[in-house]
Amino acid sequence: MKLKSTFITHGTEDGQIMLSLDGKFSGMVRSNKTAARIIDLLAEETSRDGIVAQMREEYDAPEGAIERDVDKILAALRSIGAIDE
Repeated sequence: MKLKSTFITHGTEDGQIMLSLDGKFSGMVRSNKTAARIIDLLAEETSRDGIVAQMREEYDAPEGAIERDVDKILAALRSIGAIDE
């Protein structure tokens, strides 16, 4: 899976802003730093397990927390059509 090329992102001090250029999703997505990192990992072809593994290397979190966060963010991105699978 990968973030669609029609979505652009811009890092901010406290996270990230994402916009769609294709007009199918009209709105702006504001992400915190954790969600922004997941979106950044989607810049290259990856998998859910690849994202989870990378997040585990970067963050110290309770068992299952990273998986829940990744699944929640991926579901939100899918709901707006932001992921090519």
